[in-house]
Amino acid sequence: MKRELQEAFTAGEQALRSLYAAREKLGSARNWGIFDMLGGGLISDLVKHSKMNDAVSLMEQAKQELHIFQRELKDVQVFLDLRMEIGSFLSFADFFFDGLVADYLVQSKIVDARNQVDDAIRQVEMILEDIKRQINE
Repeated sequence: MKRELQEAFTAGEQALRSLYAAREKLGSARNWGIFDMLGGGLISDLVKHSKMNDAVSLMEQAKQELHIFQRELKDVQVFLDLRMEIGSFLSFADFFFDGLVADYLVQSKIVDARNQVDDAIRQVEMILEDIKRQINE
């Protein structure tokens, strides 16, 4: 049982690292989005979307690692259900209908994604603390 707990703990730590990285990129995208809404223009759009694309990649990586974590948790009878995604239409709309409404919608999606990542981080951290406690018993 200790070996299974350790495997789950290791998988959870890996997922957590990706979630932290995604949160950081989403925070940066959010900051660039604020600048964009204040009139940043094309350059801020490009940087914001670059940060968003980086965040999406990290979120996809975290999803894969969370699936591994979920499999490991099943071995120790713990269940985890997380969902994360960012819509792609708003990226298109932000470039081609650049304006305050499109910028606001993109900013809203960034904030929603960041909230999802924060929720996932909290859940994984709580489970990891519980696993650590069980390992040490």
